[in-house]
Amino acid sequence: MVSPTNFLSRAFLWLALVVTVFSLSPKFYDKVCPQALPTIKRVVEVAGCDGSLLLDSTSFETEKIARGNFISIRGFEVVDQIKAGMDRFYGCLIVSCADILVVAARDSVVALGGPIWKVRLGRRDSTRDWKDLANSTLPSASIDLPALISNFKNQGLNKRDLVALSGGHTIGLSQCRRATCPCTGGNTNLTPFDLTLARFDTAYFKNLVKEKGLLTSDQALFNGGSTDKLVETYSKNTDAFWVDFGKSLIRMGNIMPLTGKQGKIRVNYRKMNE
Repeated sequence: MVSPTNFLSRAFLWLALVVTVFSLSPKFYDKVCPQALPTIKRVVEVAGCDGSLLLDSTSFETEKIARGNFISIRGFEVVDQIKAGMDRFYGCLIVSCADILVVAARDSVVALGGPIWKVRLGRRDSTRDWKDLANSTLPSASIDLPALISNFKNQGLNKRDLVALSGGHTIGLSQCRRATCPCTGGNTNLTPFDLTLARFDTAYFKNLVKEKGLLTSDQALFNGGSTDKLVETYSKNTDAFWVDFGKSLIRMGNIMPLTGKQGKIRVNYRKMNE
């Protein structure tokens, strides 16, 4: 069983490559599939984006095995359960996997004691895989602050977005490449970003202030640079972090439009429509 904690930590990476529309609306499914959001919420609670990351490798390699995703990315069965529930009980064949990822990420935050925000919906699914884009776009765990800032700027995001979205690391696990790694198993071992991995809190930022960030790219946010003040603010002010986190997720969810007749609504989220 995949918990909200484990699913959310993967969903944040998925969202980085979700293709969305400019005309998104929180009410997109209210009339055409009113059970869409309640179904997602129920599965996330029980089970513990263009969605191209969901594709299994067949005759081509997919994002699942991209450098930043391999081994760390899990929780695909949660999306399978959501999709199956909608198709079986409500006949809602119009809900994209991209929208499911966005809603499931929000509901996971709430399930772990975090804030709630209105998600904008109406995305279409990609008709291609983005492994190469994932390899070139997703920030490496070893890059420094200038490179992080540049990476986010290229996506239309600023320093506040960078720090706030990095706060999503307060839950979940990552491949381990610093001093906090387990003694055996090597770098492919998974270890939590902080000790409260089942709570959406500010422990991640408190760790950075104590110079105990798990990844090099985490600690880069508090290392004498221009983001130190934001890290300190979030470490002391949960409300400030929550407000900015919700705003930044919405901003990230509006990167690269795909709507109308663009893309597809994938029948099976793990492969392209035939």
